[in-house]
Amino acid sequence: MAAHSLDSADLAPAWLEIPADPNDLAPGLWPANTTRESDGRLSLAGIPVDELAATYGSPLYVIDEADFRGRAARARAAFDTEAARIGTSAKVYYAAKSFLSADIARWVAEEGLYVDVCSGGELALALAAGIPAARLGLHGNNKSLAEIDRAVGVGIGAIVLDSLQEIERVADAAARHGVVQNVRLRVNSGVHADTHDFLATSHEDQKFGITRADAPDAVAKIRARAELNFLGLHCHIGSQIFGSAGFGESAARLLELHRDLLAGGDIPELNLGGGFGIAYTRADDPAEIETIAADIADQVATEAVRLGIAVPVLAFEPGRYISGPTTMSLYEVGTTKDVSVALPEGGTAIRRYLSVDGGMSDNARPALYEAQYSARMTNRVSDAAPALSRVAGKHCESGDIVVYNEYLPADVVPGDRIAVPATGAYCWSLASNYNFLGRPAVVAVLNGESRLLVRGETETELLARDAGLDKK
Repeated sequence: MAAHSLDSADLAPAWLEIPADPNDLAPGLWPANTTRESDGRLSLAGIPVDELAATYGSPLYVIDEADFRGRAARARAAFDTEAARIGTSAKVYYAAKSFLSADIARWVAEEGLYVDVCSGGELALALAAGIPAARLGLHGNNKSLAEIDRAVGVGIGAIVLDSLQEIERVADAAARHGVVQNVRLRVNSGVHADTHDFLATSHEDQKFGITRADAPDAVAKIRARAELNFLGLHCHIGSQIFGSAGFGESAARLLELHRDLLAGGDIPELNLGGGFGIAYTRADDPAEIETIAADIADQVATEAVRLGIAVPVLAFEPGRYISGPTTMSLYEVGTTKDVSVALPEGGTAIRRYLSVDGGMSDNARPALYEAQYSARMTNRVSDAAPALSRVAGKHCESGDIVVYNEYLPADVVPGDRIAVPATGAYCWSLASNYNFLGRPAVVAVLNGESRLLVRGETETELLARDAGLDKK
């Protein structure tokens, strides 16, 4: 049997439809201010993105600042509104692990959010950016003694205790500094989020938190140390979650524990974490943040009435929801290759490989989680037929894939540029120097102007770290 044509769907996943126009921009995937110019070039906030790549280099992360700020404000407004509706208030933390730079920290602070950090490095950057320590929270399952001591010493707003050992470590640090430290206790609610196993973080067989059964003894230990002030329970059920059911069930379980613990003293807060999903492909359909906030508030209010307790202050930690959709990654195509793939039912089909100048060093998520992404050409539009394409990186790994499955014009050639949307979360923050590639620059665009947020790394900078080159 002869090989199929390039637009064959035999190798495509069931969710991927052949587009009528392989140049179109699917709603909900791209930064809010993305458009096509009359000449076919892709623009963000009024700037052709190819000009940005020419100025700042390729690969390149480009952030829509207005969209980022808007999503931060929207998340805060959603949780503030729904908390007020049920007679309480909300604290909204930006989960810095999704993406953090000095400007990003300032943006979210200016939009009224707190900042959640999970390492000494993230803490140092947030402080250097001018974020008040009282507006920060510290996470992590294995905080070093130095990290704990620094956090307590600068007056951090809250520390999430992840293990029994951390109770004494934080209390001892607070005693040394002569302060009372606010703490939360991370508890696994047992709700398994409908997501990749590596992203589900509240089932009990994993590294984070403690079980509900162990929580009462842990809280008693916290309350026994005068240097600690117990704010409440914390839970995070996972990441990239599209609906609200898991959050509601987790809240119900935690509120029962919260009710039981009230016998030992006041508990002002309940932190329900983050993990709110976004669209990476046109098949993804995440719930709107307002819907999720309303559903969680309804569940919390219902459970509080059933349990006969006051509704605590609610805390949330969106990260991906804010940063993810606001950013695109830009690449240049270096080579193209058509590969004949045998089909299980017989015959063959063609998969087109488009190799670009980046890869798993700037987006590790496809290699880690088989994460799916979308892509479009940026430098032109084409009337060629859609071809099933795989965007591959340049690293020496067969798993170095940026976009597993996408329909792009069949006439993509070396020198064309490709943009991948929704790369604001866990792309730059997971970036590496694999194969000695420098990490790309990060650029923000706003009202037709661009500015550098993070400089790209040069080979000179990479070589400077090798002590062996200091030898004569």
